[in-house]
Amino acid sequence: MSTGHEHTVKAFDQDIGQLRGLISQMGGLAEQAIHDAMTALQRGDLALAKEVRRKDKQIDAIEAELEKLVVRVIALRAPMADDLREVIAALKIAAVVERIGDYAKNIAKRVPMIHAVGEERIEALSLLPAMAQMASDMVHDVLDAFSARDAETAAAICERDNALDDFYDSIFRTLVTFMVENPRTISQVAHLLFVAKNIERIGDHATNVAEMVYFAATGRYLAERDAGEPGAN
Repeated sequence: MSTGHEHTVKAFDQDIGQLRGLISQMGGLAEQAIHDAMTALQRGDLALAKEVRRKDKQIDAIEAELEKLVVRVIALRAPMADDLREVIAALKIAAVVERIGDYAKNIAKRVPMIHAVGEERIEALSLLPAMAQMASDMVHDVLDAFSARDAETAAAICERDNALDDFYDSIFRTLVTFMVENPRTISQVAHLLFVAKNIERIGDHATNVAEMVYFAATGRYLAERDAGEPGAN
């Protein structure tokens, strides 16, 4: 015969599973939005860019559903310690993933401006999808780490942000050089610089999620790990 405590634990585990499922849904939509926004940018596909902007509302709706679930879990289950950290982490991560979706939407908004009639194609545009894939992979991997409570993977994702920042710096220099040599492209390049910055910010947000995952899993901040653990840099 099950006890009341066992029932509560089982119910809480179900709630956590639901929270993780909602985060996974949001993450999948955000990754797809990044991919579609970059595809629209490469092809000048205005219809696809418009679809990315429309679908952003789905991410917002799931975030709202998750917020309601978190309130219910805290009110009914009164989670403590490790359990509370995971619930709060889910709430914070959802907000970050929603913001990642916003960055993809922002990129999609620039597509009509970048592909305006009469504008010449800028070669640096071909570099942006690779940078976007790096950022999207970080988002995918960090959400997998959250689902698995994998602190080490989360820590490794933070280190990958440096490579993304280097990629951004390289693209920035390439675009600015092109703009200086071709002044008539100033407007187009400005929009591409905005796109590159949004991709860089997606990586920053994936890193923020990684730090939350690490804390939720260990109860310690990554800064403590870097400063205090043997062999840490």
